[in-house]
Amino acid sequence: MDMLLQLWGGSFYLINKMLFSFAEGAGDAVARQLKLWGWAIYILGVPAWVTILILKHNWIAASIEAGGVPAMVLGLLRVYQGSGKNHGVLDGVATVSTYGFMILGVGFSLYDYHGLTSVSQALEMGVMVGFLLGSYLLAKEMHVGWLFFMLMNASMGTLMLLQDKPILALQQGGSLCFVVYGFVGAVRRNAGGDCEVIVD
Repeated sequence: MDMLLQLWGGSFYLINKMLFSFAEGAGDAVARQLKLWGWAIYILGVPAWVTILILKHNWIAASIEAGGVPAMVLGLLRVYQGSGKNHGVLDGVATVSTYGFMILGVGFSLYDYHGLTSVSQALEMGVMVGFLLGSYLLAKEMHVGWLFFMLMNASMGTLMLLQDKPILALQQGGSLCFVVYGFVGAVRRNAGGDCEVIVD
């Protein structure tokens, strides 16, 4: 079961990063299709990751994976309906979910571990910041989100390596390569702008 979950979660998240990174160098129509598939696959990979993380008592990382789903749905809708469409309610839900789950995960981790006492918790903090801000910023098509994904991949890869999840550690390394590729592509597309320029 563990191997199946690793293959499911790892492959879906890797495919997501591949599609997002390739979208940065594609024309508008192709980029839109790649992003649609990327967001959908991202969402479908969440259950495997949440299960793996809960089984390892990685409460912070598990809660942010679950809490990031509204931001993923927001990203999917923004691409599907166009970035000019007002998604005020869903944007609010994504924000509340992001911070609510973050507080819940950190609180339960501190309770379970009797404080901030382990290396895994420190790595989970890196995952938390990288995942939530990366997902949120990319959902808003702001390419600075790629930088937070780099932090997330480095932190999660190290955590999975320490917890004997070799498939997921390799997947995170592969994802990091595509994240760097995506960031470089986004910067090239927005040459001359600052890091908070809207992509597309």
